[in-house]
Amino acid sequence: MVSEIEADAVPAAVQQGPLYRIVRGILRPLVRVVYRPTITGAEHVPPRGPVIIASNHLSFVDSIVIPLASPRPVQFLAKSHYFTGTGPKGWVSRTFFGAIGAVGVERGAGAAAQEALDAGRRILDSGNAFALYPEGTRSLDGRLYRGRTGVAWLALTTGARVVPVGLIGTEEIQPVGAKLPRVRPVTVRFGEPLDVSRHGSPTSGRARRAATDEIMAAIHALSGQELAERYNETPPHGAFAKLADRVAPRERI
Repeated sequence: MVSEIEADAVPAAVQQGPLYRIVRGILRPLVRVVYRPTITGAEHVPPRGPVIIASNHLSFVDSIVIPLASPRPVQFLAKSHYFTGTGPKGWVSRTFFGAIGAVGVERGAGAAAQEALDAGRRILDSGNAFALYPEGTRSLDGRLYRGRTGVAWLALTTGARVVPVGLIGTEEIQPVGAKLPRVRPVTVRFGEPLDVSRHGSPTSGRARRAATDEIMAAIHALSGQELAERYNETPPHGAFAKLADRVAPRERI
């Protein structure tokens, strides 16, 4: 069922510790004072129980903005190299990303991708909030790309409701290549929770696709981005690869 995902591997743990609450308690008011973000619809995030926060993805800072804007703690998957560094720099990276709710994973596809989805499932089965980007990777041109169906698999498998999120302006805080964040206005829009269970079983590709499209339509309504109408990925190279992708396109997870 799984063909590819932005990141994939199994985290050792999914519970937030005291450091998470301390850092969140410090960073949240500090960020709100400095950036003065416009946050709407936060009341749509259920105060308890499993919930998937599905957002568009414009910048590296999205994974910091969402946990700080959310009215409840949120966990998300992050690249494993943020947790495997050595020396003082590696310690700071591990401490910071662990403190903001990140779970380290490795990039990949196939069976490893399913392990990433299983990691998200464990977070949800624990009654926590789990954030992810259905586009798979951040948009470099500002357009909203087609969603991958991992978000639907999680929602249909766990029964968790999906809260769509539209981020606006985060790409201006830290553009690609910028080493330091800039102070720029940012808007975070939380939409009403979606119950996608009516689309069918998680084993049905048609159900996963329909549920994903509903989620992406809700994100689009919040973000107002131009639609790319395709997946955010490198096009297949070579005549045979292009033909195979056209004749039997893979389901993107």
